[in-house]
Amino acid sequence: MIMSRPDPSIAVRALKSAAPYIRMYKNKVFIIKAGGAVFSDEISTRALIEQVAILHQVGIKTVLVHGGGPQLDSLQATLGIDTHMVNGRRVTDQKSIDVTAMVLNGLINTRILAICRELDIEAIGLSGVDAGLIRAHKRPPVRVTEGSSETVDYGFVGNIDSVNAGVIEKLLENGLMPVVSPLSADSNGTLLNINADTVAAAIGGALSAEKLVLCTGAQGILERVEDPSSVVSYTDIKGLKRLRDQGALKEGMLPKAAAIENAIRGGVRRVHVISYKSPDSLLAEIFTNEGTGTLVVADLTALSPAEQQSASRG
Repeated sequence: MIMSRPDPSIAVRALKSAAPYIRMYKNKVFIIKAGGAVFSDEISTRALIEQVAILHQVGIKTVLVHGGGPQLDSLQATLGIDTHMVNGRRVTDQKSIDVTAMVLNGLINTRILAICRELDIEAIGLSGVDAGLIRAHKRPPVRVTEGSSETVDYGFVGNIDSVNAGVIEKLLENGLMPVVSPLSADSNGTLLNINADTVAAAIGGALSAEKLVLCTGAQGILERVEDPSSVVSYTDIKGLKRLRDQGALKEGMLPKAAAIENAIRGGVRRVHVISYKSPDSLLAEIFTNEGTGTLVVADLTALSPAEQQSASRG
């Protein structure tokens, strides 16, 4: 039998192409946020964690923040608890907060850690409650829309007061990868649910992260909601506001847009919105100049000439 060797040149070229980015980002802090939809099946879960593992293993200080919306909806439906969303944000009553703790801190966080163990990642699970990582207070009733007199009480939902960056920094310094559930508590120990995008942005700002990557079901931020091909390759804070004013940002993208703006104003250099459905989208976004989704910066002048001239981002 004659055996032929596979051509190693493809792998070698890929390594050479990635090497400059590895040098650039080694020891930098990346916040990866993945919504609960990513963890709806084993294939997509494993695909994402394998990519996160590579970031961690090449020396990027990686923090993974996860949501759990679909799983929470499913369990609430099983228990006969209605799900109520307003402007893309979840209303959380007493029954819902108990289910939220079960899903986020129990089901999803533990499943992620189990895959990390298999991939030999020294990961540690925690929530905003642990060691006072996230200090928050119960959100007061807010107006449904600007200028409206109608208000909504989100229930046991928290607004972030501060992030104890030292908790995360100690873990990262010891080579551990934090896997963070977006659950916190107020000063009286009352559990509070916080939007995972908001938590990821706040942690990114507290750590002055190099990047915040939001892994979603969409290819990125769309210029036209009805057109999946209208992905905005890159934009800045002004462009994000323009899209919001035009009504291009709907439902779950509204809290994401707010989180993106807060992250950048808080000190995160670059925010990326990518689709977990695209093969290896996280690695392509980080280790190629073309990327796969939407890049958001404080101001377009912050983009390098290569980024502005890239065919995929132009």
